[in-house]
Amino acid sequence: MARTLRFLPLLGLLALPAQADIGEVERLFGNSVQDIRQSRLDQALHSIDSLLERYPNFRLAQLVKGDLLLARAQPLATLGNAPGARTQQDELREEAKARIKAISNPVDPSLVPLELLRVEPDTRYVIAVDASRARLYVFENGAGGIRRVADYYVTVGKFGIGKNKEGDKRTPLGLYTITSFKPDKDLEELYGIGAYPLSYPNEWDVRNGRNGSGIWLHGVPRNTYARPPQASDGCVVLSNDDLGSLGRYISIGRTPVLIASSLTWAGADAVSNARDELQQAVDDWRKDWESRDTGRLLEHYSPDFQAGKQRYRDFAESKRKVNAAKSWIKIDLQRLSIYRQPAEKDTAIVTFEQDYKSSNLNDQSRKRQYWRRENGRWRIIQETTL
Repeated sequence: MARTLRFLPLLGLLALPAQADIGEVERLFGNSVQDIRQSRLDQALHSIDSLLERYPNFRLAQLVKGDLLLARAQPLATLGNAPGARTQQDELREEAKARIKAISNPVDPSLVPLELLRVEPDTRYVIAVDASRARLYVFENGAGGIRRVADYYVTVGKFGIGKNKEGDKRTPLGLYTITSFKPDKDLEELYGIGAYPLSYPNEWDVRNGRNGSGIWLHGVPRNTYARPPQASDGCVVLSNDDLGSLGRYISIGRTPVLIASSLTWAGADAVSNARDELQQAVDDWRKDWESRDTGRLLEHYSPDFQAGKQRYRDFAESKRKVNAAKSWIKIDLQRLSIYRQPAEKDTAIVTFEQDYKSSNLNDQSRKRQYWRRENGRWRIIQETTL
């Protein structure tokens, strides 16, 4: 009995743009897709061979090559999907879909994620993961704002995005920092050439009762090139080649990593408007703190506010006593960054260096606040000193 072809029907139905800003793997894979669409199977096989010559352990390309060899014996129009495909083949089909989506429906390079409203000036690169596209994007931060400089295919948790507890095999949603690097000599083969641990759980995770640990960006075993889009225990996984390339953009302890179910891509005007609204809210809070009018200051805080173990009632009482003992206050904020919390469009993450001066105390600290829109107004719901 002839083996049923599983990948060519999927590949042959997809169109490619004339030009796509993609990496080498997607370019070579895309060349083969284009040839399959036009029934140039010999040329498609040549493209796949070129891909496998460079990446011999790329399992998806190996199976597509097998289909191409079989397809020479029958017209492409007769190829159909077989019922009861094995789980591993289903996963490889999902990988094929994700890679082709990056080629056939690329994100407009003029767009940026609405989640990245303001990156602090001395942070050169920020990483954003879009699980819906199985892609990791790198943005460079410059005087003119941020621009996309790289993107990679990635794998996330077996059960998707939205980690809540240890062992749920989900990848967390939120803003994290790369805390260190683990070289391959210190790792099991599963993790490939290295790993970058992330700061999960962060303060927002803790507040919301999320637990677990060991969320990393890492590579793959050397006997494979990539894993299916959802195949990790919660980590974000890249091919070893891509992980090595990503390293040039990472600064340990500083590089932010934002993980989203689906990034909200927007134009410059939409990003600017959202950024200006939040920056104005932060500046109004700063000015009202300087005014020593405690009533006005407390209007900027949610009734659900927390700062460590302190809740709104105790915080408000403390502010009244402290402000009453001062004749003047001066607040300066530097290194300000503003992100939108993934999957929570009305929650923002604001981080800054705070230089506090008053008639009886001077203090410098780095703070992170979570702001939430309540009844049309942005208010602080959580504050942490970093």
